[in-house]
Amino acid sequence: MSNELVISSTQNGCRIALLKDKKLAEFHTDENGNQFNVGDVYFGTVKKVVPGLNAAFIDIGYEKDAFLHYLDLGPQLRSLIKFSKQVVTGKITGGKMNGFKREGDIDKFGKMSQVLTKNQKILVQVVKEPISTKGPRLSCELSIAGRYIVLVPFSDSVSVSKKITSSDERKRLLRLISSIKPENFGVIIRTVAEGKDVAELDKDLRNLVKTWQDGMLALKKAKPSDKIIGEMNRANSILRDVLNESFDSVTVDDKDMYNDIRSFITKIAPGREKLVKMHNGKAKIFEAFGIEKQLKGLFGQSVSIDGGGYLIIEHTEALHVIDVNSGNKSNAEDNQENTALKVNLDAAKEIARQLRLRDMGGIIVVDFIDMRKVENKKLLFQKMKEEMATDRSKFTILPLSKFGLMQITRQRVRPEMNIKTGEVCPTCNGTGKITASILVADQIEKNIEHLMVKQNEKKLAITLHPYLFAYFTKGLISQQIKWFFTYKRWINLVEDSSLPFTEYSIINAMGEEIEI
Repeated sequence: MSNELVISSTQNGCRIALLKDKKLAEFHTDENGNQFNVGDVYFGTVKKVVPGLNAAFIDIGYEKDAFLHYLDLGPQLRSLIKFSKQVVTGKITGGKMNGFKREGDIDKFGKMSQVLTKNQKILVQVVKEPISTKGPRLSCELSIAGRYIVLVPFSDSVSVSKKITSSDERKRLLRLISSIKPENFGVIIRTVAEGKDVAELDKDLRNLVKTWQDGMLALKKAKPSDKIIGEMNRANSILRDVLNESFDSVTVDDKDMYNDIRSFITKIAPGREKLVKMHNGKAKIFEAFGIEKQLKGLFGQSVSIDGGGYLIIEHTEALHVIDVNSGNKSNAEDNQENTALKVNLDAAKEIARQLRLRDMGGIIVVDFIDMRKVENKKLLFQKMKEEMATDRSKFTILPLSKFGLMQITRQRVRPEMNIKTGEVCPTCNGTGKITASILVADQIEKNIEHLMVKQNEKKLAITLHPYLFAYFTKGLISQQIKWFFTYKRWINLVEDSSLPFTEYSIINAMGEEIEI
């Protein structure tokens, strides 16, 4: 399977497409100056403590105060508050935590009013971006993600990803990380760390510790609502998470971005910077890779399934609904049960892809085609789990209900991706009304008379719809010939099927379009 990352620069940032076997698997946009991304750490101010919700609202500079629940404070909240106070007052310099004495854990079932007060300053991290009418969601359990490990301040634990199943490898990684990690930092070892040597892990750890220390230096001079530690841009974060041995290329169309990504890959995976290529073709990069066409076909309300059938995807405030339809597959199999199974299995593959593409989160309800056999229902459930296995977001899938519905929950950390696939009608500009078609020929004749007689144009060419072209050119003595006898100059007519029926353009002898 080929894996390619294609990045198109835009005026406001960039568009990022992840292709698997030339098919669009993920699509992201990254806008310049985009704030409140997942992973960003802010110096917030407590605006309001709400005992009824056991939560607080924090001002981090967004138009709406961000939400912080008691369960997201983390056990080491007191240590975080104590450390940040000492950094701000200058008692601790450089962000080093060697010798720092941690405070005791807060009560797991305590109240927000016991630990936070109004106008208190506190370090918080965005765990969910602003969605719809809601502000960001925050946590005080800070973490900084690297390529192989995640650094967790105010902790001593070392844990290994559950996806690393080898007992020997888990023990090796635990032993290595425990021997090199600094004091008062916990570490979560990511799946991609499997098989990596101590030098690579140590380099990643040092980079993360430096990020923390740089953030603490910024905290000393920070004003309320300032960003202390920023997550890297979307393109680099995707590369950090998905770059592996099977990755084939990263193609970009901007020189600065090309240099930036090359230096980032050199930093995280030395020797693999040759993957980065500069697109110099005449066609735009998304057109050259066929991405633009795929976007138009994949983000509509109706999405085709390979081999027949289609999905109808609807979005509401509370949940997403997907309906599976057989379409022209109804005669492809020998009986109804087999047809339903075949369409449902194909649909499961496309649904998993759509969830990643659109970054759909929250509750998703899928209405599959009804099947009677229990073994077929189990097969579909298994297929859905297999297709979702590579998803980088956390998810839960429930088996089919009695009504043939499958319920899926998927981690929702940012607004879903939505691309408008419909286009405004070029003829009526969305009004639903056009110029009376019977008058178009009269308008053209009046414009020709004005240009030939009043403006004395030497030569004219008119580009128009094939119907109008036929109207003016057909017959022994056509309208075009009558113009020649009237104005003593030949008017060239060019048919263009891409033009709407009521539109035309007039070109002068210099090849310039005449505005009338």
